[in-house]
Amino acid sequence: MKVEPQKEHAWLQQLVGEWTYESECSMEPGKPPEKFAGSETVRSLGGLWIVCEGRGEMPGGGMAATLMTLGYDLQKRQYVGTWAGSMTTHLWVYAGSLDAEERVLTLDTDGPNCMDGGKMVKYRDMIEIMSPDHRILTPHMLGDDGEWRRLMTANYRRKT
Repeated sequence: MKVEPQKEHAWLQQLVGEWTYESECSMEPGKPPEKFAGSETVRSLGGLWIVCEGRGEMPGGGMAATLMTLGYDLQKRQYVGTWAGSMTTHLWVYAGSLDAEERVLTLDTDGPNCMDGGKMVKYRDMIEIMSPDHRILTPHMLGDDGEWRRLMTANYRRKT
């Protein structure tokens, strides 16, 4: 039952390594964005998956630990994964795809509304490769008005 890594799996391998990040997040409309920072270790799991372990500051204060898995499901023909964080009991389950230029991985998921903590809403996390040593993560939330709202921007830079 051994599966050989395909080009979709190879795309994920460019994320393997040690990273630092700086993020900014608008917590409330009309207020300046909050800035926070941290680090992430990304390792390969058999060339088919990546496991990303993050640690750093949270918007609003405090420290957090996160764990993300990403792979490519050959039967579903889509990227799949999970995300869990020390600040929530919700397990985020991803399904997504690459853009035509193979620079942006878009991951869709459902989760509790981070603005009011209530109902489940749709989220979209986008990982954009800027260079081998720089990537940007931009999470979005679908509003009641049908518009995607950017929640934050995180710039990841490879440690040298």
